[in-house]
Amino acid sequence: MKILNENQTRRKATCDAPHKSGTRLHSGAPHKTAARVLAALLLTVLLAGLVAGCSVGRKDDGKIRIVTTIFPEYDWVREVLGDNPAGAELTLLTESGVDMHSYQPAASDILTIAGCDLFIYVGGESDAWAANALKQRKNDNRLVINLMETLGSDAREEELVEGMEDACDTDDHDTEGDPGNTGRDTGATPADNRHSHVDTPEYDEHVWLSLRNAARFVTKISEALQTLDPAHAEDYKKNAEAYLAKLSALDEQYKKAVEAAPVKTLLFGDRFPFRYLTEDYGLTYYAAFVGCSAETEASFATITFLAGKLDELALPAVLTIEGSDGKLAQTVSKTAKPDPARQILSLNSLQSVTKADIDAGATYLGIMTDNLDVLRVALGL
Repeated sequence: MKILNENQTRRKATCDAPHKSGTRLHSGAPHKTAARVLAALLLTVLLAGLVAGCSVGRKDDGKIRIVTTIFPEYDWVREVLGDNPAGAELTLLTESGVDMHSYQPAASDILTIAGCDLFIYVGGESDAWAANALKQRKNDNRLVINLMETLGSDAREEELVEGMEDACDTDDHDTEGDPGNTGRDTGATPADNRHSHVDTPEYDEHVWLSLRNAARFVTKISEALQTLDPAHAEDYKKNAEAYLAKLSALDEQYKKAVEAAPVKTLLFGDRFPFRYLTEDYGLTYYAAFVGCSAETEASFATITFLAGKLDELALPAVLTIEGSDGKLAQTVSKTAKPDPARQILSLNSLQSVTKADIDAGATYLGIMTDNLDVLRVALGL
């Protein structure tokens, strides 16, 4: 399986002063860089050639084929499949560890989706390409699970909290389609879905970082597998119920930890993809960047604001996410008043899990349990 690892082209533009709290908006139709447009055109031409020259569709070997875009989806399916009585074939498109925000599908990935029985994707701006993928040699019997659509009105708009850098740029992602209604097997084209609003809110795509959301997605996956394989429906139902109990137990551990914690605020010297998690437990937060930002360098005003919050709230840690070099977090910590007990800690947003990690035993529950251990320290426990 080929995976394109090239980063999306972005313009670097940061504001001179920390932003006040509010919802992040697109202002006008998004501008596409020439590189992004050319890449999309080349992919379309390549797909047209492949589809014209290949017989694409579900193979006749009787296997159920499931395609997932991110690791949490992949792991949830594994849990519901259990011993995999039907011998289902499960594919993770981003097994190289490429971030969802940077991933662009290869033509072979599109063909894999075209021939699958169940396709699971986030449904936000970062995988707006899925709308086109679902059109290629449309499979009328294919089931599709769109995580954002599953949440419906519970999907959250991405917000700019006080002190956060405003990227002042609407080209972070393609915005071809509403995150709450993107890429179902409707045959809609990107041009049909393109925003025409003057101000359109961006939605936070990191929906998997809520254990409560995860429970909803697992239920949806179980229902889909029961539909695809009625002979083993009871197995999938029992597996899902057992896994849901584990999710609920971990959710309760998070709840009790937050209730017992003397600190109720998190501070990130990094981008912030954990809004769904913090909302579940009533935590507040400050951060340098929104979750989908590609920025790594913050303005002096943002650094001093965050350092001031460290001092004001006597926070025991500055947080980063996996893969960060930690330099910004260290700068924020050093700008604040000296505190030898203060730590730089990392929460894992599950966006860079590789096949090697999976082979080594990585699981959604395991990583979220590790995150709870980090959270306890960050909250002063």
